Amino acid sequence: MKDPHDIIIRPVISEKSYNLLDNNKYTFVVDPRARKTEIRQAVEAIFNVKVTAVNTIKVPPKPKRQGWSRGKTAARKKAVVTLAEGYNIEFFEGPLGANR
Repeated sequence: MKDPHDIIIRPVISEKSYNLLDNNKYTFVVDPRARKTEIRQAVEAIFNVKVTAVNTIKVPPKPKRQGWSRGKTAARKKAVVTLAEGYNIEFFEGPLGANR
């Protein structure tokens, strides 16, 4: 089995992801090769919670320009993880999450 910290890269901190916290859903950037079962096992191992559903989104690269130079943003994969009732992740309940 892969190391759970290699699967879960970082949490997504945005207004949309904080609105999903009311439905007990948490958003993470994950390894693009990770499958839903691996993401479920990694979140349960790292945060000691019970996961009921995992939805994944592949975000394609977008073209960007700055002056004459052109490039693309990095492609990434996001996972929206739904937790069982009574579980939460304390990481998201910090100063920004306290204002909800």
